[in-house]
Amino acid sequence: MSENKFRQIASAIEARIDRGQYPPNSRLPTHRDLADDLETTPATVAKAYKLLVEKGYVESFVGRGTFVKGKTELAQVIQAPDLETAYNFSILQPCLAQSLPMLQEAFSQASKVLSTELIGYTEFSGHPAHRAAGVQWAARYGLENGTPENTLLVDGAQNALSLLIIALTKPGDTIAVERLTYPGILAIASLLGRRVVGVDMDEDGMLPEHLKAVIRHEKPRLVVTIPSHQNPTGVTMPEARRKQIAQVIAASEVWLVEDDVYAFLNSETIPAICNWIPDQCFHITSLSKAISPALRCGFVKVPDSQVSVINAHIRANIWLSSPINYIAAAEMITHGSAFHVAEQQQQIARQRQRIAQSVLHAPYTASHGYHIWLPLPDGWRAERFVMEAKSRDVIVSSGSYFCPDSQESDHIRLSLMSVSSDQRLAEGLGKLDQLLQSEMNTLFHF
Repeated sequence: MSENKFRQIASAIEARIDRGQYPPNSRLPTHRDLADDLETTPATVAKAYKLLVEKGYVESFVGRGTFVKGKTELAQVIQAPDLETAYNFSILQPCLAQSLPMLQEAFSQASKVLSTELIGYTEFSGHPAHRAAGVQWAARYGLENGTPENTLLVDGAQNALSLLIIALTKPGDTIAVERLTYPGILAIASLLGRRVVGVDMDEDGMLPEHLKAVIRHEKPRLVVTIPSHQNPTGVTMPEARRKQIAQVIAASEVWLVEDDVYAFLNSETIPAICNWIPDQCFHITSLSKAISPALRCGFVKVPDSQVSVINAHIRANIWLSSPINYIAAAEMITHGSAFHVAEQQQQIARQRQRIAQSVLHAPYTASHGYHIWLPLPDGWRAERFVMEAKSRDVIVSSGSYFCPDSQESDHIRLSLMSVSSDQRLAEGLGKLDQLLQSEMNTLFHF
C-alpha cells in the first residue's frame, strides 16, 4: 500500500465536502463503510479522517462519529496558488498590470483633494459627487434613471448582494438564481439560512417560462440574475430576453436583483433589465472586474421606495464605504480613464479568448468575456479533473461549485485574465489540453 494513499483519500473526501456531497454538519460514513466504498482498509480511512481533522474540515467525537464542519465554498472556487509557479485559472479579475498605472495616478490626485469633510462621516451612503460618478458608470453600460439619490455606495458587488439578501428576505425564505450561478450568492444564502432554487437556462440566459413556474411553485422572495457574461456559463442575455424577464417579474410580487458587473465587456450597450421595472429591481455594478477588486467600489441603484431601507442596512453593516477609495474612483470615472481601462480589459479578454481557442482542442462555446465554461470529455468528472490539474500546478474551478443543488458536474470554469501574460496563459492552457486529451490517469487511484 502506498504510504500516501491516506492523503489521496483525504483529498477525495475533501473534494466531496467542497462540492456538497457531504454537507456541513453531516455525519461521514464509518471507517468500514468508506473503506468498502473506496476498496481500502478501515485503518487507512482512519488516517485520512485524522488528517482532515488537522486541516479543519471535520470534527470527530468518541461514540458519535466524524462530522463535516461548516465551510464556505468560495475558498475553493477562488484559490491562491500554492506555488508562485502555478497557473491560476480560478480568479475572475481584470489584468491588473493594465490597471496599475491609472490607479497610481488616481490615488495621487485623490491625495491632493483630501479635506476634513471628505475624511469624516457623512449622511446616507456616501458623498453626492461619488454617487453621481456611480450613476455615470452604470449609465455608460445600459442603466437608465439612476440618480445620486437612488444610487448607493457599497464595498463591492459581494457586499451589495449580502446587504440586499439581508434586507429583502428572512431566514427560511427562498431565493431563485440561474441553474448555474456565482458561488458568492450560494455562500451568502448558506450563511444566512436562505434556501436557493435554480431556474433553467438556454443560450440566451434565464428562461422566462421556467422563472414563471419557479415563482408560482417555490414562491421566492428574491430573484438574482447575472445578465452579462454570466458566471459561470458566459451567456449574455439579449435585449429581448431581458425584456421578457422584466415582464415576468412585473407580473409577480418578487424583487429582482440584477448583478451586472460584467456589462462593460459587452461589445454593444444592452439595456439593463432594471430599465423596465425600476420599482421592483435592484441594479448592482462595481469597478472590481473592470479596474481592480482592491478598490471595493460598488454601486446599487435601488427603487425609490427602498432607498431609506437599504441606507439603514448600509449604515448598520458598514456605516460608510471608504470615501478615499471613492475619491479615486470618481477621479477615474469623471475624467474618462476608467472607461479607457475598461475598454483595454475588454480587448485583452478577447485576445485571451482567441489564444484559448487556438490551444484547447476540447469543444466549448466561445465568448468575449473573462472566462470559459469548459465541458470535460466523457469519463471525466470535475472533482477528479481539478485534482489532476492541481498536481500539474494548474488551478481551475470545479463546475460543482456553481450548482445550487450541489450536483456533480462535468464542467470546469477557466478564468483567462489572472495569469500574468499571454505566454503563461498559453503554457497553462497547453497543460490543460494535454490532460483533456488523455485518459483518466491513476494519480488518485484507490
